[in-house]
Amino acid sequence: MKEDFWQRFTLAALRDRMPSWMKNKYILTLLVFLVWIILLDPNNLISRVREVKTRNRLEREKEYYMGRIEEDRRKLNELRTSNENLEKYAREQYRMKRPDEDLFIIVTPEQERKIRRERKVSETPKPARRQASEKSSRK
Repeated sequence: MKEDFWQRFTLAALRDRMPSWMKNKYILTLLVFLVWIILLDPNNLISRVREVKTRNRLEREKEYYMGRIEEDRRKLNELRTSNENLEKYAREQYRMKRPDEDLFIIVTPEQERKIRRERKVSETPKPARRQASEKSSRK
């Protein structure tokens, strides 16, 4: 009985039990080639797909930042060419005013929520770190 068990796992017995398409050397070569290309090669298919996605994301970011740069250049040119635009910018962005004026700030609910969120983040206490002198005194 034991001999019969081990005879099933001999090379000849395994070859006889294989499907006919797996005995074809061209199909086996193609399967080995596909496994190599998809998984084992340093420039495999999986890493190539990741690289293409990363490249596309970076190109979108580049377009976005190029648009922002162009917009900032236009604003900077406006500020450099006209004192009226410079004053308008200072009033809107930095809330500057003339000495004889009163300034009224109107805040939308969305802006108010944003301000409150920023305050909560900045007001949260951070855990105090022990200094080296405290550590040495406790030992």
